[in-house]
Amino acid sequence: MNDLPKSRLGNVTPVVPSRPSGPANPTSQLDVNISVTDLYTIGIGPSSSHTVGPMRAAKRFVEQLATQSHMNNTNRILVQLYGSLALTGQGHATDHAVLLGLSGARPSGIDPEDVLPLIAEIREFNKILLNGHHEIPFYEEDNLLFLKDEVLPEHANGMRFSAFSAEGELLLEKEYFSVGGGYVVSQDEGDRAETRGHNIQLPYPFTSAAELLALGQDTGLTIAEIMLANESCWREETETIEFLDQVNDAMINCIRRGCETEGILPGGLKVKRRAHQLFKDLMENPERASRDPLTVLDWVNLYALAVNEENAAGGRVVTAPTNGAAGVIPAVLKYYQRFCPGATEKGSRDFLLTASAIGSIYKKRASISAAEMGCQGEVGVACSMAAGALTAVLGGTNEQVENAAEIGMEHNLGLTCDPIGGLVQIPCIERNTMGAMKAINAARLALSGDGTHVVSLDEVIETMRQTGIDMLSKYKETSQGGLAVNVVEC
Repeated sequence: MNDLPKSRLGNVTPVVPSRPSGPANPTSQLDVNISVTDLYTIGIGPSSSHTVGPMRAAKRFVEQLATQSHMNNTNRILVQLYGSLALTGQGHATDHAVLLGLSGARPSGIDPEDVLPLIAEIREFNKILLNGHHEIPFYEEDNLLFLKDEVLPEHANGMRFSAFSAEGELLLEKEYFSVGGGYVVSQDEGDRAETRGHNIQLPYPFTSAAELLALGQDTGLTIAEIMLANESCWREETETIEFLDQVNDAMINCIRRGCETEGILPGGLKVKRRAHQLFKDLMENPERASRDPLTVLDWVNLYALAVNEENAAGGRVVTAPTNGAAGVIPAVLKYYQRFCPGATEKGSRDFLLTASAIGSIYKKRASISAAEMGCQGEVGVACSMAAGALTAVLGGTNEQVENAAEIGMEHNLGLTCDPIGGLVQIPCIERNTMGAMKAINAARLALSGDGTHVVSLDEVIETMRQTGIDMLSKYKETSQGGLAVNVVEC
């Protein structure tokens, strides 16, 4: 979905939002507008930063080879992965992603069932068909390097692609940075395909929660209405609604597949899928709810488990805003659809729009990359987005929405990213269930008040950003700290 062009040219007027205090980041998203299609991308697991992003980068590189007429002269490709990509890349299937991208696959288009056969074929014959057209030798031990002791200065998720002729001449070399949610940038601004057209003038531009609330007060619009009006600069409203429905369907289908599937997750930890048995138990004991009023929470747990087990298995998921946090928003959305009186299709769309408005502020003012922020930037952000979105569709004011989003993040501050074995399984899967629970409670707390509170969403986002900077790198998606080193792998 998101690999297709998203922008329509028109009203090309640069928008330069204000930047929060702190060191400049060459890969920052602050200088572009962010669309709902940037917050939700339909792809494959297990990671948006480590799977979806590198696949897109590899695809872009071979497309540039073709565009610059280097494809037919290319005899060797060298891919170097740095920082977090190198340290947890194999557990996050980054090696698979690079091979798929070089082969011409897109995250939104490839069938998860086709991944392993294609990888096996490349490895068996030590050859790869660049962009599906030009065959060259490819030996992973020589052509795909995990440089675990090196970090590119611009971002922890850095990668370098180089193409050489048969004579050893360097034909093309590019560096890319996977900055969260499958979003890829490079130092060459003209090469940032994901941001083309994002310098258009929006009717309601905002770079902070304060600005968003002021827009609502001035116009009388809800946050969802503001976001939908801004989306009209990229596409017709009917197209945006169609996209939101596709995202909704992909999330619900992911829950369904997770509930239907049994077995052991790949990777060696031998983690058993739990969603199927929990779903079976809930369906076979409908009277359970009459005895235990908290049974509804079991359903929310189920929804999050189902999505993140699918993600861990490399299935089709929606980055929301990342793969590692992919279960929070679908779980809370499904909770709204099934358990909240008066739920409607429009309500589901408003839920996704409101969540994306909140997520865009995090992207502009901080980061949604665990390699920069730890898991507070993934599950924490997803919790904040879901809390605000649920508050909105339950009738909350814009101020109550902002309050809920702030509560959702405030109680995830400092959350580390310490996946055991570099796999998006422990503690990631259960962490999504906790994020969904916190989001629902944050919404209920906000709805019980009038929207006034001491700590603003902008202040908690800046606190998250500073906490991420202060957090030791071993706690930021490297598997060098926390549970990753204190639990013996079986």
